[in-house]
Amino acid sequence: MSLKKINTVLAAAFILFILWFGTEFILSPETTAPGYGLPSRPSGDGDGFLIIKGIRDVVLALVLGILLVTGHRRALGWALLVEALAAYGDMTNVLAHHGSVATALGVHCLTATLMAVNGLLIMRETRKVAAAPATPAPQPA
Repeated sequence: MSLKKINTVLAAAFILFILWFGTEFILSPETTAPGYGLPSRPSGDGDGFLIIKGIRDVVLALVLGILLVTGHRRALGWALLVEALAAYGDMTNVLAHHGSVATALGVHCLTATLMAVNGLLIMRETRKVAAAPATPAPQPA
């Protein structure tokens, strides 16, 4: 399997994972929240804040999906790199609030790192294509 196909499959997997996870936060925040890694739910009606996280994740997934489907691979690489910051932010949030270290590292940090690596691989793949010399068009005789 070529590097381009592997990168495409990885990007599609991230998109589906983020879309699924975000949708779960929107549809069922009370049952999804414990998987985020924080030690407790917000007091009172905190579902609105959890739904915000879900909406963020769905939007992040849609941006990646549009770039993948339209073939804008270099932009996809950049977006993966930038969107990895959201997962690193989630990791930092969980650690800063004395949440589960295992979830912070095993879910958020791992996801962010794999997204960043996939983004770098796509950037490397597209750099090679961009750096290839253009072949002059044949001239009529």
